[in-house]
Amino acid sequence: MIRVIVSRDAIDIADEFTQLEQGGAVATFTGLVRADDGVATLELEHYPGATEAALTRLAEEARARWSLTAATIVHRVGPMAPGERIVFVGTCSAHRAAALEACAFLIDRLKTDAPFWKRETVDGASRWVEARATDDHAAARWS
Repeated sequence: MIRVIVSRDAIDIADEFTQLEQGGAVATFTGLVRADDGVATLELEHYPGATEAALTRLAEEARARWSLTAATIVHRVGPMAPGERIVFVGTCSAHRAAALEACAFLIDRLKTDAPFWKRETVDGASRWVEARATDDHAAARWS
């Protein structure tokens, strides 16, 4: 089972986790909006259809590579405040190593492969967030 959701709605961790449990091992990652450098608001934009397709391709690659029984990616868009959940990634496999590696793969790769655009608001001024070399480096380790 692959589930990909891109939504303005808050992420219900308990519900997402329950849907992943299919026996074996479950690994999850939850990302929160950070208040780095005084960020008051983070707003994510996406390209509807293209974003979901990119995330689905990543989940399918992970499922094939690690023999997953389930993979879930839930990503928020729209305005969010520090501390709010921005992303949930979960994997389920017969063995813990596969679930953990697949989860790390998905979070690393979605940061570089999914079409999202981030805008931060600090002290009333907004700015676009540039891609980070550290994200590219993390994604490259899976090639």
